[in-house]
Amino acid sequence: MKGLVFLGDRKLELREYPDPTPGPGEVVLEIKASGMCGSDLKFYRVTGGAASLGLGGKGGPVIAGHEPCGVVAAIGPGVSHEQARVGMRVMQHHYRGCGVCPHCTTGWMQLCVEGVAEVYGVTGNGAHARFMKCPARTLVPLPDELSFDAGAAISCGTGTAWGALQRLGLSGEHSIAVFGQGPVGLSATLLAAELGARVIALDTSDERLARAKEFGAAHLINPKNTNDVVGAIKELTHGRGAHLSLDASSSPVARQQAVRCLRTWGKACYVGEGDSVTLDVSNDLLRRQITVIGSWTFSTVGQAECACYVADRGIDIDRLFTHRWKLEQAEEAYRLFDRQTDGKGVIHPS
Repeated sequence: MKGLVFLGDRKLELREYPDPTPGPGEVVLEIKASGMCGSDLKFYRVTGGAASLGLGGKGGPVIAGHEPCGVVAAIGPGVSHEQARVGMRVMQHHYRGCGVCPHCTTGWMQLCVEGVAEVYGVTGNGAHARFMKCPARTLVPLPDELSFDAGAAISCGTGTAWGALQRLGLSGEHSIAVFGQGPVGLSATLLAAELGARVIALDTSDERLARAKEFGAAHLINPKNTNDVVGAIKELTHGRGAHLSLDASSSPVARQQAVRCLRTWGKACYVGEGDSVTLDVSNDLLRRQITVIGSWTFSTVGQAECACYVADRGIDIDRLFTHRWKLEQAEEAYRLFDRQTDGKGVIHPS
């Protein structure tokens, strides 16, 4: 089979790999959809692979793609009928931990006390290929109502947004400022609007803001065209500030604004990876009773809950995708995605 690897410095390559064979406790998936995530751009752009970003790994390139969705194609010894069946439609939770610690056994394998052993598509072979091998315990059922594309989105970007909104305790009575309208931020806008919240969407791309409006945002702010972003959010919230905020941009300035735009007792959630933020602890946090939350993806339980919520309410997650690509078109796909002005892309390897 062919598998896509990131070589760094915006270079990639299709390489030949043997079709994988499942070992004990493992399955092989036939990948029907492999989502393109904003995090992929870090590995697409960086020189030195995952290790240069502090994620470990063996140093050599691996098959990319950490939003896997497909069907079970083969089952290894020791996999029960309840875990997996050939032909079963599944998503995959793209981490492998020890499997027995308190975090792994509650579905948080990325928080394994031994350290995450593999991040599929980053330090272990991922889903930008026709087949992918993984432990059966990392599988999450895909509801029949959802497409494989929707399952791929929920396997990282949309699931991450869902997990962050759950951490924030968002409800229909809230206003929320969502900083960054890439795949994760736009998913947060869509889900927050579906939950009844009033969404203030922020991005420096007018194209992405237009999509946020289509996905339910009540108000749009382009920080490039706004002298006082915090003041603009307060003006939209009766001078008090938003109840909640979510930063998916990774921008240090946006992270400051995500805290400072809140009303007293507000909550900010940081989702975007990388970079840093500087805050005035007394004025920004203590004296306004502000809570700041870090949210890293989701558990297998949360992934399943997100998929069921989307399926039960008929939420059209497929609208997130503006581009669908064959594996052979990966170079063009990532060159376009690197501009960060369009919507989400997905690769169909099979």
